[in-house]
Amino acid sequence: MEAISDGVFAVAMTLLVLDLAIPFASGSRDLIGALADEWPGYLGFLVSFATIGAIWLGHNTMTEYLDHVDPAILRLNLLLLFFVCLLPFATGLLAEFFKTDGAERVASVTYGIMLLLCSVLLSAVWRYAVGAKLVSPDLDDDEISLLTTRLTPGLGGYALLIVLGAFFPKVSIFGYLAVAVFLLLPFRPTLSRRAVRERRSRRRSAG
Repeated sequence: MEAISDGVFAVAMTLLVLDLAIPFASGSRDLIGALADEWPGYLGFLVSFATIGAIWLGHNTMTEYLDHVDPAILRLNLLLLFFVCLLPFATGLLAEFFKTDGAERVASVTYGIMLLLCSVLLSAVWRYAVGAKLVSPDLDDDEISLLTTRLTPGLGGYALLIVLGAFFPKVSIFGYLAVAVFLLLPFRPTLSRRAVRERRSRRRSAG
């Protein structure tokens, strides 16, 4: 599960660059202006790359603490990967129609829905693993609660920004970027894997 997921994340992040258009220009001044005119595509690339990176970090953390998997979690994970694969399409849609009156709202809302679904499914995979007792038996309730908080990223923020995107699409895109940057910052609480391994070792020794 971890191997195929890492591959899908890597391919999705790489495909994002294909939507960065090379502008046509006859001179250096024209090229600077043409590059500046393509800013929606660059912004979409930045947001999508950061979001996929944050989801991959969360997925990597989750698989570290799984003891085993079952058929249901494999299918939930495939559903998560399905929407991760759609992010390059949503990013291209945003770049193409972001400066088109009317269509920019649809593009912004569609983009936000894709981001929200990826985050919801990441949380759903972990919550199912906890409910089905697929996590390591050495994890205590506090550790599980901490991981659950960490693997439920930005859901409220995405929902608010989707609504905002229907009225102020440009504002919502910068909001998606702010959420992505927040998710990538390392200051949020997390478990020390070394500490967990040491605790497990002490428990085995005591047993």
